Amino acid sequence: METPEIPKQMMLLAQEFEACRHAFTAMGDENRQRIIITMLNNPGGIRVGEITKYTNLSRPAVSHHLRILKEAGIVSMYKQGTMHFYHVDANESQWEQITGLITHINELVKEVSAKRENGERCFGKQVEEE
Repeated sequence: METPEIPKQMMLLAQEFEACRHAFTAMGDENRQRIIITMLNNPGGIRVGEITKYTNLSRPAVSHHLRILKEAGIVSMYKQGTMHFYHVDANESQWEQITGLITHINELVKEVSAKRENGERCFGKQVEEE
């Protein structure tokens, strides 16, 4: 017998994933990942010129990637006089969405695995083992 709760959970996961897509897209680029790692290795903030040294990217490229990360809620900037410092955003909402999604995926995977181990169907027709 199919468990109606699992397809319902999958639909909710799709909605959660949709809410996180912008952040995943922003973090999916290798250069932006290097920028995030650079910021994490420089707590308290780092300037664009310093990021260019660590990542071997041009200033315009770093600025472009920082704008995308800022728009996704991954990075923030603060000013100290005329200097701008970038850091991984401490705004919890975006990170909580991502954490919630990952937690829900993990819970569903465990539930589906347990049902399959018990010989229960989770989705549509039972697939016969070869």
